[in-house]
Order: sequence, then structure tokens, then C-alpha cells
Amino acid sequence: MVKHKFFKKYIQIPLARAFKNLTARRSFLGVVFFLLTTLIVATNFIPKTLNFEPGDVSNLDIPSPRDLTFTSQVETAKAREEAIREVKPVFRMDKTVLEELEQEVGTLFAVVRDIQLAEGEEHSLEEQVEVLAEQLPFFLEEELALRLLAFSPEEITAMEQFVITIIRQNLRTGFDKELIPEVAEQIIEEIKRLSQPEVLKKFALGVIDYVEIRPTLVFDAQATQQEIEARRLEVPPVQVTVRKNQMIVRPGDIVTELHIEIFEQLGLQRSDSPYAVLVGIALIVGLSYTVVILYIRQYKKLIYNSDTSLVLTGLLIVLTLGLAKVVKMINFAGDSELSVQVGYMIPLAAGSMLITILLDTKLAVFLTIIMGLLIGILSGGQLSFVVTAVMGGLVGVYSVSRLSGRSDLVKAGLYVAGASVVSVIGLGLINNNSFSVVSVGIIMGLLNGILSAVLTIGLLPFLETAFGVTTSVKLLELSNPNHPLLKRLLIEAPGTYHHSIMAGNLAEAAADQVGADSLLVRVGAYFHDIGKLKRPYFFIENQLAGDNPHDKLAPTLSTLIITSHTKDGVELAKEHQLPPVIVDMVEQHHGVGLMTYFFHKASEGEKGETFNETDFRYDGPKPQTKEAALVMLGDSVEAAVRAMQNPTPGRVEGLVRKIIKEKLSDGQLDECDVTLRDLEQVTQAFLRVLNGIFHSRIEYPETIAKEMERRRPKSGVNSTQ
Repeated sequence: MVKHKFFKKYIQIPLARAFKNLTARRSFLGVVFFLLTTLIVATNFIPKTLNFEPGDVSNLDIPSPRDLTFTSQVETAKAREEAIREVKPVFRMDKTVLEELEQEVGTLFAVVRDIQLAEGEEHSLEEQVEVLAEQLPFFLEEELALRLLAFSPEEITAMEQFVITIIRQNLRTGFDKELIPEVAEQIIEEIKRLSQPEVLKKFALGVIDYVEIRPTLVFDAQATQQEIEARRLEVPPVQVTVRKNQMIVRPGDIVTELHIEIFEQLGLQRSDSPYAVLVGIALIVGLSYTVVILYIRQYKKLIYNSDTSLVLTGLLIVLTLGLAKVVKMINFAGDSELSVQVGYMIPLAAGSMLITILLDTKLAVFLTIIMGLLIGILSGGQLSFVVTAVMGGLVGVYSVSRLSGRSDLVKAGLYVAGASVVSVIGLGLINNNSFSVVSVGIIMGLLNGILSAVLTIGLLPFLETAFGVTTSVKLLELSNPNHPLLKRLLIEAPGTYHHSIMAGNLAEAAADQVGADSLLVRVGAYFHDIGKLKRPYFFIENQLAGDNPHDKLAPTLSTLIITSHTKDGVELAKEHQLPPVIVDMVEQHHGVGLMTYFFHKASEGEKGETFNETDFRYDGPKPQTKEAALVMLGDSVEAAVRAMQNPTPGRVEGLVRKIIKEKLSDGQLDECDVTLRDLEQVTQAFLRVLNGIFHSRIEYPETIAKEMERRRPKSGVNSTQ
């Protein structure tokens, strides 16, 4: 007992109070749908138990649970490393090497010239040899030095130019350090072949040996790195394909980096935290729902203001994604080709068509794209499945935007199948898929259309009933003359039946002009007077014998009988489970209008009693929607025009405008979104229909009539003979 009181006080009562708050109620529903959607989408990302490292020895048979094609970072890195190893170092020409060699050679020859040009009387030849030996950085024999100094400075300069020319010729083309011996040998040979004195050639060879030939090509690290990056980019990403039930590793196999990458792609092992992935999916799902709510709030206020419509929207999203998940889990045993292509059968179009029929066409287009993106995550990023599903969904939206019967849903399924097949073929050509792959995809596309139609037809009645939604399909069923109420109306109140049909024609024509739901208006007009079934003979259109029972009744009683037909109609409508929107039209089609005839009759009575005008008005309420207002106007105009003695186009127009003006002046249209422009269009629509009914007919002269009668074929004779 104590536990029961605790539960009631701290749980039941607070929850009941919380759910009375609109924000709290909607927040709770939003969280529920968010969690359900996240759970459906994130199923493939639930962490598993594998925890291998490269180099480990497997102790399990690990097959692939599904078909998988992915870009392998491991294999791509290997391919790029192999390409990089083929890249040769890049060298550039170092012009400073030649300049430095020329300068060094010139410096050594200048030493000889400087000593020769020194004052001769101050230094003897022996002293010059000593000075030369001191200033030269390499050893030179004394005899060779004596003979060298004997040459004139001009001859020394000429030899210098020969050496520099030879160096320039051999260093003009680049070479690396590996070719230094070859280049040095070439320079030495060319110096030896010079037609110069041996002394000068020996000195030149000593200079060459001292300065050392250096490579003119130097390693260019930046250019080499650029070549490596260019070669790396040339290597395309490596695609790895694993088939369903293919054995990845067996007991005793060494686990490689590629194995671990496959495990991660399949969701069998994650190197990072799996909760990060779940958080990412939750963020995407949350963002999707936020965008949907903002769209509905901005552009679909009627849906946003209805808790039922919002719940239905969320339910259809979850239902569509759930169906996609179930289809994606289908496994054709022994046929991996069928299993991998099953994604083309995802029935997104079923959800799109249900949203179109139950809620709104533009909302269906928007949600088709949103659900397509979530299906992309659910299917592991398979763009082909997303494109096919979205295309089929959009075609489905278009196909059911104007239904004329449940059979049209079958046609819509065929259209979806056609769109899916075209998408599969187009994607197959883009991806260069084989004929067998495209053929399997076509089969799945056809099944997609069939499955979408079956699901839509099967789920629609349940959703209509559960959420009280009046769809066009439901309205078409109600418009069937075989409906029990309409059959009773035809038999028990034929005048009211024909009046309702005519009022429906008028209201439907007006609805087409002002952008209202013409089917809803027509069906509402058919049922608006069903309350007259309770006392049909009290209404003038059913008084075929000419006797009017109201002549014997007090005006107040007559008013009570007449006005009660709206309440009686509501009771009959609810008894026969007519949609709420039709019940509203039955209740609102007279608004709070005044029974003018009986009010004046009572006011002119001989007893001199005074009557309150409100006692002679309908109970209402006034029309709350444009469709209910059109039923009111169609009802009033049809009854008034039918009572005219001599209906001419001019008189009919005057009467129509008068009735509409009176309804407007009496405030009957104050609570619905009907504008003056709408009323003018309604007037023109009524006149077109009425003028078609009451148009003047040609009176044939008697002689023409007799001739037509004479030419009429006799019974049983073929007129073509």
C-alpha cells in the first residue's frame, strides 16, 4: 500500500502533470523518436569482441558477415610506397662549381705571373723559385719551377685560358660525383693533347690535380619531394572486396594490418572508441530531426500545431527506416550476388507515399530526401542504394499526389518500379558494372516498386483509423453512392439527396477556383444534410405531395425541428464513423444563420408577442475552414436557385451575389480564411455551373420535329442499314 502511494505521488501524478504541458509532451515524443531512429541506424556499429593486433595469431574462424567493398588505407599505402621507391633523386645544375674552379685555376696561374712581374733586380731566379714554392699550395719540382718561370707572362696567361676552356667544355653538361673520375680523366687527356710546351702542361696538370673536379649536379631535396608527392597522387585508392561468408582468417593465421582493417570496416573490431561512432550517428539523426521540425514549423503550421500529425510524421520516419533495415538484413543463402544487391529493394517509396497521402505532398518530398540520407548511413554509405531509393520515393510522391482510388496505388508501385529500374541501369553504366550485376539490380528495383505498393495499401487503412486521418482514398470511398447513408438519403429523402448532389457540384467547382480541397468539399456536401433523414417530410424538397406540415406548427417549433437536423446529422455521422472533418461540415454548414422565414412569421403573429432573434438561429459553430464555408455557400445557393420561378442568367446572378453578401454581412464567414477575392471567384464558379443547368433550350418548329420523328429508326431496325 505504501509503495502504491509512493508511485502515485512521486511518479504517476508528476508525469500526468508534465504531459499536460505541450512543450514537455512534444519533447518526450521527440526524444522517443530520436532514440528509435538512432538505434535503427546505428545497429551496424554496435561494438564486437575482437581485439587483434598486427602479428597476432588467430585462434578463430572469422567469416565476413556481409558483402563489403571499401577503400583500403593499408593497401593504398603499400601501393604508394612501391611507387615512391621507383622515384629517382632529382638533381639540379650548380653553376657556382664552374665559377669556383675557374677562380681557383686563375689564382694559381696568377701566382706564377705575379712572381714573374716582380722587380728582377731585387730577386734572383733562385729566389723566385723559392717564393713560388712557398706560394703554391702544391709541390712543384725546382727544375720544373725554373723552366716555368722562364716563360713570359703572356704564355702563362694563354695556358690558363686553354685550361679554363677545357674545364668549361667538360663541366658544361651536368654530372654527379660518380662521374668525377671520368670527367677529371677527360680534362687531363685534353690538357695532354694541347700543343703547348711540356712544362706548361705539367704545371696545368698539377693545378687540375690540386683544385679537384667537383660534381656540377647537386641533390634537390625540394624537387625530389615534389616528385614523390606527384607519384603518390598518381596511385589510385585501392579497393578491397570481401564477399559474404568469405573466410577472412583461420586458426593459426598471422593477423595482418589488412585483416584488422577489414574487421574494422565490418564493425567486428574498432581501433577507436565505438561510442564516438554512436555519438556521431546521434548527432546526424538529431540534426535531421531538427531540420524537419524547423521545416514543419516554418512551412506546415497546421501539421506543427497538431500533436497527432507530429506523432504520425515521426512514426512514418521510424517505420520507413525500420523497413529499410529489415530489407538490408535479407540474406539469400548461397547467392552473394543477390545479397549484396538487396539494397536496391529498400522501400523508401512506401514511406514517401504514406506521408503524401496522410500528411502533405511537399512535406513528403522533403522527408524523402532526409530519409534517403539516413538510409545512406544505414546501408554503409552505398550511394547507389541512396540514389535509387530517393528517386523511387520522389516518383512515388508524384504518383499518389492525386489519387482517384486504391487501384491508383498499384499504378504508383509500377511507376516506382520503373524509376528504380532506370536508376539501376544508369548507375550500372556509370560504375561500369557487369551485365549480371545490373540484371540483379533490375530485379531488386522491380521488387522495390511491388513491395512499396503492397506496404502502402496494407498500412494505409490502419494508419487512417489509428490517427483519424481523412485521406483522399477514404473520401473517394465515402463518395460512393452505395454508402449506407447516401442510399438511405436517396430512398427516404430523394429531394435532399438531389439537393446534396447539386450543392456538391457547386461547392466542388468553387473549391477548384480558390485552391481548396475539392474532393473533401464534394464529399462534405454529399453528407451535410444527412440529419434530415430523421424527419425528411419536414423539409420542403421532400414534400412531393405539396402538404407542408409547418403550416400547422408554431414558428418556434418549426425552427426547432429545422435547426435540429444539424445535431441529428452529427449523431448519424458519428454513428456511421464518418471522418471528423466531415462531421465538422455537417455541424457547421449553417453556422449560426437565422431562420428568416420563421422569425418573420413569428414576429407577424396575431398575439403580438416579441421574440428573440437568437431563438431562430442555428446552434453553429460557424464554418472553421474554407471547405466548410464552400459547403455552406453551395447549400444556400442551390436551395435558393432551385426555388426560383423563372431562372434567367441575370436573375440567377443577382440571387447568388445576394446570398453570398448576406452570409458575409451576417458574419457567417468570420472564422474561416475566405477572402473577398475568394468570394468573387466562388461567385463566378457558381454561375458557370448554374448557367449550364438553366441554359435556354432551342424550340424546334413543329415541321422539323415531325421530320426528326419520321427519320428516327424503328424498333429492331439497324439505323445504318
